Amino acid sequence: MKVVLLCGGKGTRLKEETAFRPKPLVSVGEKPILWHIMKLYAHFGYKDFVLCLGYLGEMIKQYFLNYELMNSDLTLSFTPERKIEIHKKPQLDWQITMADTGIEAMTGCRLKRIEPYIGTDSDFMVTYGDGLTDVDISKLVAFHKSHGCLATVTGVRPLSRFGELDVQGDIVKEFSEKSQVTRGWINGGFFVFRREFFNYLTDDNNCILEREPLERLARDGQLKIYKHRGFWQCMDTYRDMEQLNKLWREGNAPWEVWRNE
Repeated sequence: MKVVLLCGGKGTRLKEETAFRPKPLVSVGEKPILWHIMKLYAHFGYKDFVLCLGYLGEMIKQYFLNYELMNSDLTLSFTPERKIEIHKKPQLDWQITMADTGIEAMTGCRLKRIEPYIGTDSDFMVTYGDGLTDVDISKLVAFHKSHGCLATVTGVRPLSRFGELDVQGDIVKEFSEKSQVTRGWINGGFFVFRREFFNYLTDDNNCILEREPLERLARDGQLKIYKHRGFWQCMDTYRDMEQLNKLWREGNAPWEVWRNE
């Protein structure tokens, strides 16, 4: 099953970083957040990726084209002719298709444009290039295959940006700072689709995945939710980036499920 990553947006709410590079290349620790997302899928055996490129997409191509050189020790000889010897090569067994889906294309349009790269597989996975989680991908896929609908979306309860109050009358019974939201679910990405979902998409730049395609899918009774109660955090703002990096520095990154590989 292929994994499609939406990597083409401009990341305007994180301009401190995205003025110079695409958001998926913003670092968490020593690696781009995109690498962390791909590492999660690879841990569960899903290593065939399709990247939907757009804004500064050439930088993502350069990152992976130079991955071996930039993550290895090197011996460089200039005479009599240039020669590079690579030591301690990184052990990656990923396949990565990098598709230019346009600078101005919205998420639904980007997906439609990579349809030829999905092949004949009946199912494929999709997520955004800026969200980290400890969701069990194997259980997500098993849930998707169990219900027979066209699509599954992972529902999450993110950390609240503000203190949550448990109130009775005018008495605060409990105060929880930065606790996980306990009511309602939001779209956490980490979708699984059957191939027929492409029929809901168009090649129009203005086709937004989260609007008409998913709204119509829900009206048709073809969208199921996989409820994930564990960790999930998007990197939407500079504050989010700092929080993810803090978790990584402290060795307390819940999404690092591959830690003991």
